[in-house]
Amino acid sequence: MDIIFVTGDAYIDHPAFGVPLLARWLEAHGFRVGIISQPDWRSAEPFRALGRPRLFFAVSAGAMDSMVAHYTARKKLRHDDAYTPGGRHGARPNRATIIYTSRLKEAWRNVPVLIGGIEASLRRLAHYDYWDDRVRRSILLDAKADLLIYGMAELALLELAQRMRNGEKLDAVTDIRGTACASTEQRENSILLPSFEELNNDKELYLKAFSLAEKEQNPYCARGLVQPHGNRFVICNPPAMPLTTPEMDEIYALPFTREPHPLYKESIPAFEQIKNSITSHRGCYGGCSFCAITSHQGKFIQSRSALSIVSEVKALALKSWFRGAISDLGGPTANMSGTGCAAPDKGKNCRRVSCLYPAPCHNLKSDDRYAVDLLRRTVAEPAVRSLTVSSGIRYDLMELQPNYFKVLVERHTGGLLKVAPEHLVDKVTAVMRKPGRSSFIRFIKRFKEESSRIGKRQTVLPYLISGHPGSTLDDMIMLARELRGLGLKVEQVQEFTPTPGTAATCIYHTGLDPENGQKLFVAKTDREKILQKSVLLWHLPEERQRVKKMLLEDGRLDLLQMFDFVIDATDAGKAGLKNNAFDIKRTTRR
Repeated sequence: MDIIFVTGDAYIDHPAFGVPLLARWLEAHGFRVGIISQPDWRSAEPFRALGRPRLFFAVSAGAMDSMVAHYTARKKLRHDDAYTPGGRHGARPNRATIIYTSRLKEAWRNVPVLIGGIEASLRRLAHYDYWDDRVRRSILLDAKADLLIYGMAELALLELAQRMRNGEKLDAVTDIRGTACASTEQRENSILLPSFEELNNDKELYLKAFSLAEKEQNPYCARGLVQPHGNRFVICNPPAMPLTTPEMDEIYALPFTREPHPLYKESIPAFEQIKNSITSHRGCYGGCSFCAITSHQGKFIQSRSALSIVSEVKALALKSWFRGAISDLGGPTANMSGTGCAAPDKGKNCRRVSCLYPAPCHNLKSDDRYAVDLLRRTVAEPAVRSLTVSSGIRYDLMELQPNYFKVLVERHTGGLLKVAPEHLVDKVTAVMRKPGRSSFIRFIKRFKEESSRIGKRQTVLPYLISGHPGSTLDDMIMLARELRGLGLKVEQVQEFTPTPGTAATCIYHTGLDPENGQKLFVAKTDREKILQKSVLLWHLPEERQRVKKMLLEDGRLDLLQMFDFVIDATDAGKAGLKNNAFDIKRTTRR
């Protein structure tokens, strides 16, 4: 083998999974590639399965950060893993990138090991780690890896492999975009960030370092970053360039089987969810504070051609399990497909974190003709009976896309349209870098009017986050009231998890807003987090008693009344009510 990948995910030969995609990409350029999937990390022996690679090992924890995959927002152990056959938990270790690299170094001395994937990408600099509740060093140093590739790795990985095939040593290849390396010398013409040791002891300095790094994500104008760690420096080169449409088409035309490896006898939940879906583009310019997509995939939208999409539909139609229903056609945000920057320089000198917040940029090219044509051409294929867009949409962007809105509501919602307001209190959505209440209200009104016009009974499924930095219990109460007024009930609420590399995690750690340095409330105790989430799910029987108990303990009589809780004299005493008929009647009138 020239290159051997080690991954924490099951091996599914499908373009939605990073390691198999990169393996096919390198194979297409003449490299002999192997994959070791979910090896038993308790010894070095499984890491010897494919022998010694001629060039290097490439390690990824998988499609998710291994700590996120293993633990809930309240640090409770999960009992399943969607990227493992049978959905079983425990097929990968905690901090998989570090453990896999250590085992490879044990099994094969002097063989270069590079790390990548979402776990390594978002931990490339000193970062706050929620599970340790402290600032950790760059994962490059903790893993003792030889090189780190961050972001979408096709260009960086291919250039590295080609240069090493031509005789260059890995330790001499330090200039590739989208890579980070360790050095004993500081690099000139780069931004010097505060050191790991300084960040470990100063939250305001941590905020400053994060803000500096966040503004250097545009590959066309970004400068390199240098961060001291003791007597060494982590050198982070500017991001890789976005892929062109021909390059995107070339990648998705690779001969994927679109199947899990035949070795597996049990279904893999992640595959079942995406096997009938098609990726139309990469990237997101939303810049939401809780999301890492922009820092991983970039904010430049990289769209495939319609011909490439149709070719993939034809390949999908040949699968025995395909029944004519495409479950999704989109990307991180479905209605960003085909959009971009219309500025004279095409955004090459822009350092704006979001093109949509606090308002859509006047240079944003929101033309929806490409996205509408893509939907039309896909459903025109004989093998396609239906197409549902399920990857989520930005409703503030859709205000600028009347044709896409009409086609989506009329033909591609499946009766249920997923949107992600995350919150409806303006001061909280401002921290999230999301549109506020008025934008969502306008969207709901338009959605109902359009559904009524075409004679369909359709509804919106809102995705919401509880416990987000800046959100108090009273903010969640206001959100619950808004949802009630709109006739919307939620079945699931995502509890905020501070994941590496996001602005919201920076706020969680520092308690400060990166925009202005002001202090923000942060829910950190389990009680605060539970109550914020339960308030939104108060209509579910299993949540009502929990909400009632906690509100009684907190003496929140106003909320007991709002949620229609019936209380007796004993409950009133617990809540500090005067024991008279008027008070009890007032809180039980319904």
